[in-house]
Amino acid sequence: MVVQSEIGDAGRVKAHGDGLIQGTTFNNASFVVDTREAGYGGLALSIEGPSKVDIQTEDMVDGTCGVSYCPTEPGNYIVSIRFAEEHVPGSPFTVRVTGEGRIRESITRRQKAASVASVGSVCDLSLKIPAIDIKDVTAEVTSPSGASQPAELVAIGNDTYCVRFVPTEMGVHSVSVRYRGVHVPGSPFQFTVGPLGEGGAAKVRAGGPGLEGAQAGEPAEFSIWTREAGAGGLSIAVEGPSRAEISFDDRKDGSCGVSYIAQEPGDYEISVKFNDQHIPDSPFLVPVVAPVNDARRLTVTGLQESGLKVNHPASFAVRLNGAQGKMEAKVHSPSGALEECVVTELERDKYAIRFIPRENGVHSIDVKFNGSHIPGSPFQVRVGEPGQTGEPGLVTAYGAGLERGTTGTQSEFIINNTKAGPGALAVTIEGPSKVKMDCQEVPEGYKVQYTPMAPGNYLISIKYGGPNHITGSPFKAKVTGPRLVNVTNASETSTLTVDPAVRASSSSFTQSAMPRPGDSDASKVTSRGPGLSKAFVGQRSSFSVDCSKAGKNMLLVGVHGPQVPCEEVLVKHLGNLQYNVSYLLKERGNYVLVVKWGDDHIPGSPFHVVVP
Repeated sequence: MVVQSEIGDAGRVKAHGDGLIQGTTFNNASFVVDTREAGYGGLALSIEGPSKVDIQTEDMVDGTCGVSYCPTEPGNYIVSIRFAEEHVPGSPFTVRVTGEGRIRESITRRQKAASVASVGSVCDLSLKIPAIDIKDVTAEVTSPSGASQPAELVAIGNDTYCVRFVPTEMGVHSVSVRYRGVHVPGSPFQFTVGPLGEGGAAKVRAGGPGLEGAQAGEPAEFSIWTREAGAGGLSIAVEGPSRAEISFDDRKDGSCGVSYIAQEPGDYEISVKFNDQHIPDSPFLVPVVAPVNDARRLTVTGLQESGLKVNHPASFAVRLNGAQGKMEAKVHSPSGALEECVVTELERDKYAIRFIPRENGVHSIDVKFNGSHIPGSPFQVRVGEPGQTGEPGLVTAYGAGLERGTTGTQSEFIINNTKAGPGALAVTIEGPSKVKMDCQEVPEGYKVQYTPMAPGNYLISIKYGGPNHITGSPFKAKVTGPRLVNVTNASETSTLTVDPAVRASSSSFTQSAMPRPGDSDASKVTSRGPGLSKAFVGQRSSFSVDCSKAGKNMLLVGVHGPQVPCEEVLVKHLGNLQYNVSYLLKERGNYVLVVKWGDDHIPGSPFHVVVP
């Protein structure tokens, strides 16, 4: 029972701080919200102004809430603070932000159509791979019929290499280039022998270290491959806290190199357009860090780049070499999961970094010192043998749904991954309307069905085993028929993901698609994490659940509260029946958290969660 004095009263909330009065661009503005005397209620924050801002909140030790945001454009910002759905005193606040805005620098170049390759002729694909040993690079070409053959790798100079092969078939080939077993940025590449297809921005690729990170005052480089797109205008824009110098090198073979120098640290947005259309994955968000001498002093030892095993601990050492500061590390898995690594001091000046991979494939490890990447970071490590990981160059897609469709009618296509090994599948359809998507297993791999609701062109992107497109992706489907929905946005995006760990093998397709009685044992499920006992209003709480020893079943999670339902519950499968669960609560009180493996509670469930 909530007594009258405990009912949320926005008039008793106090808000104070410079972030409610003034600010400067690219600097954090902060303020404090004190709800301690205001009873029970949900706190809602919004900031509107010339630039989009991310709002960061932190529960302070004294029970207040600290809020910060970073504006990137000058002008007036409106800060609204609501408690129990009512404005607090002074809200909405008008904040005057001064300083320079984001600066945009761009160049445009006209790209000519590449010459048509023919069967029996020598075909070259150029790429730039800085700071590598050529002995650790391999190249392979897969023909339209599925035959694979090694390709010759020729060093041209200045970190530029040429992949050379002689095709024996007409059609779209897939060129895979790997450094120490890991695809280089942009790989696998599409290379058409014979007349090119429709082309356009969807067939342009960009990749390289300059699209992943840069250092202020130092050149950052990346490559763009336009061969499959045909002739057209290529534009590159860099926007951020400072003006960037952009250099362009046309290699005259359907590829080009781009170099830029950003003068100030901060987040930069790099847009690559072809005929005024963004290419896949553009715009790219690139963090530019300040030169930090201390981070450069760190060295890594004992890093195993391949041969790691799922659910087996992996570790390596980092020596500080006299540097003073804080070290942190995170690991990105192929399915997109992000986890903190454990950083432990081994001895004075030496630390160990440990993590446990939960899935096969290439993992990326960020190691930062005082907020800056150490030399070599992010590090790429392979978990499992090459045949155990998803290989996008060996995945094919076919079917009428990749070319055409009719509004209100289900279109379909097949994704064949039988030769590619297990990997996470991501299908994105972008077009005039949202589409309803379904995916089911078939002997060839997956059958994807979608229903468009408005006529026009739809781009279908298919990625496998990580961020890499399969051969031919993205595909363009032309949809005809009447408009069946009111469209408010110029473009709508629908996404479907399939985790490799939940896919049945073809040999046990019917049996493993649904759990069988007797396979499941909820008593063998383990769980841990702060979200099992405590949560805070407006903050995401989380915990992990390990079902790897509990047989086959479904994980079911529910949260029951005193009045308002739980805002959202998210269950993320990390691989090998390991799950991460997060939820968001909007009011104080006592909650019941139910976690079931099939029909049975796991040990400890139902859990009692207190929200102070």
